[in-house]
Amino acid sequence: METTMDLLREGDCARILSLRLRGAMRRRLLDFGMIEGTCVRCLRISPSGDPVIYRVRGTMLALRRQDSSRIAVEVEPCR
Repeated sequence: METTMDLLREGDCARILSLRLRGAMRRRLLDFGMIEGTCVRCLRISPSGDPVIYRVRGTMLALRRQDSSRIAVEVEPCR
């Protein structure tokens, strides 16, 4: 099921389909290994709801919902 990263709940896993970002933020996420086909896991949502911590290729990454809402993912079972 296709959705965006900001809609993942704690513990959900997904595979990145596309980055709908431009400029420096897109470059930064690509440098962190957030490319098409990469698996991500939503680890923790802050009490205020923003930012959210994701595990990407063994690294924990905190993203604002504004940015994660521009990343298309497909939810899949966690391994």
